[in-house]
Amino acid sequence: VQLQASGGGLVQPGGSLTLSCAASGITFGIYTMGWYRQAPGKERELVAGITGSFSTTYRDSVKGRFTISRDNAKNTVYLRMNSLKPEDTAVYYCKAGLFAQNYWGQGTLVTVSS
Repeated sequence: VQLQASGGGLVQPGGSLTLSCAASGITFGIYTMGWYRQAPGKERELVAGITGSFSTTYRDSVKGRFTISRDNAKNTVYLRMNSLKPEDTAVYYCKAGLFAQNYWGQGTLVTVSS
């Protein structure tokens, strides 16, 4: 199983980025996919999730700014991030989950700074 995250980088406050996570080795369409982030000195936290039936959830601090989506034909989950703030700076990880099975990607760094 591999989860390959990409799309991170340096962006100014108010800017946008789209993260991608390509999965292989799993039946992608039945997994719940999630984006998590971990800032320096803080615990990893759930940012957004999307189930196999396309139901979504977001942490309160990103509602209205971030959008999670998935393309089952491409085995890929996306996180569109708008109106980025310095406090969004973190390493972002994707996760594939199905009951007790959890697989993590390697993380991609997002830095929001002027």
